[in-house]
Amino acid sequence: MNAIKMLSSPSHHIHTPQSSISSPNSSCFSAEIRFHAALFSPRDLKRTICINSGGAISSVAMTTMKSSFKPEEARIPPAIPFSIPPITKFKIALCQLSVTADKERNIAHARQVIEEAAGNGAHLIVLPEIWNSPYSNDSFPVYAEDIDAGGNASPSTAMLSELSQTLQITIVGGSIPERSGDRLYNTCCVFGSDGKLKAKHRKIHLFDIDIPGQITFEESKTLTAGETPTIVDTDVGRIGIGICYDIRFQELAALYAARGAHLLCYPGAFNMTTGPLHWELLQRARYRISFPVYSLELLPRAADCQLYVATCSPARDTGSNYVAWGHSTLVGPFGEVLATTEHDEAIVISEVDYTVIEQRRTYLPFQRQRRGDLYQLVDVQRLNSTRTS
Repeated sequence: MNAIKMLSSPSHHIHTPQSSISSPNSSCFSAEIRFHAALFSPRDLKRTICINSGGAISSVAMTTMKSSFKPEEARIPPAIPFSIPPITKFKIALCQLSVTADKERNIAHARQVIEEAAGNGAHLIVLPEIWNSPYSNDSFPVYAEDIDAGGNASPSTAMLSELSQTLQITIVGGSIPERSGDRLYNTCCVFGSDGKLKAKHRKIHLFDIDIPGQITFEESKTLTAGETPTIVDTDVGRIGIGICYDIRFQELAALYAARGAHLLCYPGAFNMTTGPLHWELLQRARYRISFPVYSLELLPRAADCQLYVATCSPARDTGSNYVAWGHSTLVGPFGEVLATTEHDEAIVISEVDYTVIEQRRTYLPFQRQRRGDLYQLVDVQRLNSTRTS
């Protein structure tokens, strides 16, 4: 397809210099001992604080300090230990599709792009938010499908199911308007390489925004909010799903990380107001990483949780009522941008390597440095399931 750009960008290398701890002088050393004494009983101090010949506090003491902060209690229930899946390295494709008012054309076009991405070696394919319909409250009821009924009642997901099985790939199917009874949802379906529906995520946080003179949109006028976080085990790892506005809520990403996710996928359609605005805000306030304008809110989600984050946007159509920002992006577990594009239609292909996650967490082990004695993240769904089991 001439309209599709094949992009694969090398990762930005982040160098972490070796740190060293020099022997403290006597006054500093005395202060450290008093600090430890406030945390431990004399018996604990005698047993755990050992002084080496250089005068430094041993790793045994530091480990005991960390345990007193109760990092394992910062997640309720305790976080699921990170594990490497059978497939650790694979290609991901983010299909930034142009969307029209012609639903049949949108489905046929998505089919063509998925086939092209798979032909270029992608084992995981991600589609945009609302890829079969214009993004508008007027369109959602007209284009909505009964996903549970399947077949002719949901031609969009029928196509995704067929291709995932035929091409032996995993598809995070962006999102489409879903009709369930008298309610409408903004829904993402995940299909395994056997063609079966593995998970269905209904957008949890609805996009209601009013910036006078710039943009006003209320998804809640037509859509119902989902009620369940969605994490799914696939051939290409454990994936946490969010849709667009869900990415703003760091608690959801932290919950997915605590459930052992390797990758977070956010089909999203940021607009021409929030897209450029929030990139600049994040660049200034959070990490000051000098990347071009494209990552929106991926950097804090990836760096905070130390895992991969992928977003996929529709291509920009300046003639539509809602103009998407574009810039579909893959971010690595150090917040580094691995691959991206601009606003035109494109296929972004890059490599995911899960062994990097473990490496990054070794470099910066804040997962083990949380203060469970001061704060906690409660996974209500998991907690309730453990109580009833």
